[in-house]
Amino acid sequence: MQEQVFGRGLDGQRSVMQAMARGFMGRCPHCGKGRLFGRFLKVADSCDACGEAYHHHRADDLPAYLVIFVVGHVVVGAFMGAEQMFTLSTWQHLAIWAPLTLIACVALLQPTKGAVVGLQWALRMHGFSGKPDALDTHPEL
Repeated sequence: MQEQVFGRGLDGQRSVMQAMARGFMGRCPHCGKGRLFGRFLKVADSCDACGEAYHHHRADDLPAYLVIFVVGHVVVGAFMGAEQMFTLSTWQHLAIWAPLTLIACVALLQPTKGAVVGLQWALRMHGFSGKPDALDTHPEL
């Protein structure tokens, strides 16, 4: 059994699940104390508790794709279940599912982005290893 210190095992491995959970909660994937976000979707430049730098993360569009995938499956499943159980007009469906979809997407976007940044930190991707990325040193790749 490995001892965990700040999300790192004795062999230097970082706990992926712990880092993603901390990121999902909007906390620093390294220490779990500092804030990950400066604004709603703007990742802070660094942790205010431990100083871990975040400025080089590359979450890009992955959080949005994941949110669309999850919310789409949940909402379509719920819609189809409601359609089987109740007789609702098109306007009633629209009044229920459109706001539910928007609220769910907005509510899950920041936590999902935090989890993606936590995953990148745990796997030492995009500058979290302390070394520059191959694309930074060799742009022709």
